[in-house]
Amino acid sequence: MRMLVTGAAGFIGSNFVRHWVSEHPDDTVIAFDLLTYAGNRANLDDLGDRVPFVQGDIADEKEVTHALGEHQVDVVVNFAEEPHNSLAVLEPGRFVRTNVLGTQTLLEAVRALRLARFHHVSTCEVYGDMALDDPGAFTEESPYRPRTPYNASKAAADHVVRAYFATYAVPVTISNCSNNYGPYQFPEKLVPLFITNALDDRGLPMYASTANRREWLHVTDHCRAIEQVLLNGRVGETYNVGSGAEESIEQIADRVLKLTDKPASLKTIVPDRPGHDRRYLLDSTKIRRELGWSPTILFDQGLAETVDWYKAHRPWWEPLKARAAIDETAWT
Repeated sequence: MRMLVTGAAGFIGSNFVRHWVSEHPDDTVIAFDLLTYAGNRANLDDLGDRVPFVQGDIADEKEVTHALGEHQVDVVVNFAEEPHNSLAVLEPGRFVRTNVLGTQTLLEAVRALRLARFHHVSTCEVYGDMALDDPGAFTEESPYRPRTPYNASKAAADHVVRAYFATYAVPVTISNCSNNYGPYQFPEKLVPLFITNALDDRGLPMYASTANRREWLHVTDHCRAIEQVLLNGRVGETYNVGSGAEESIEQIADRVLKLTDKPASLKTIVPDRPGHDRRYLLDSTKIRRELGWSPTILFDQGLAETVDWYKAHRPWWEPLKARAAIDETAWT
């Protein structure tokens, strides 16, 4: 297999590249990334020359087509996105350009070159808001009800992917994952933000709705799920990827403070961002039954290992702190 991974210098993308190279050493993987603020070429340094790197924009048709042709790619895995919910509140246009038009540009190139598969990595957030006391969970058949510019851009991209399957028979699959955590995550995101701030004795900024919950999935388990979809998933299908492990914002803060031996006084309340969803929870029965996938890393273990990773990799994350894209109080 000759695979092009977009967004390969980001958090999940770089972990996926590392996983695939390890598990499928005879395959060729090409890393493709624009290296915007959250893209970090250093995320792939440990792979050396094993993975060719192409700096490019998924919304640029010429760059995409050239990369696919030059490297004789037959499979594309699309992680590339503008990922920051808060930044999307202030700059929605850049999210539509990359997440929607960029995905369509990739699909058009895949269609023109008749590639074997296009896998699109999406999010639980397309399904919208869920009440904290709701006994249900989002299935692959749940309606899309995005409430923020980021969520809407990801939902639109999902629809474009499905349209290319239905209209042009482009061989696609989609996975919608819950919140990821683990090594190499840019330190603006909740878990690494809390960890790195705690290590520096800085405040852990919690939105005022501290009881809001997320479902937490270790990035390694997510990579294994995408691997199963690529190898055994049905073309045209969508697969939810979730762990079932829910934690509130404040529970995460408390866990991080305990693991770093820091005081509760570091917890700091900041105003909620507009459109802040209360909760997401995925029903991942389909991928578990059809493909035999299940998460292997319990949240307690995964969070402790993640804290240890950030403790050991200060030279990696410290320079990135200054690159955070937004002040979380910018809308007040």
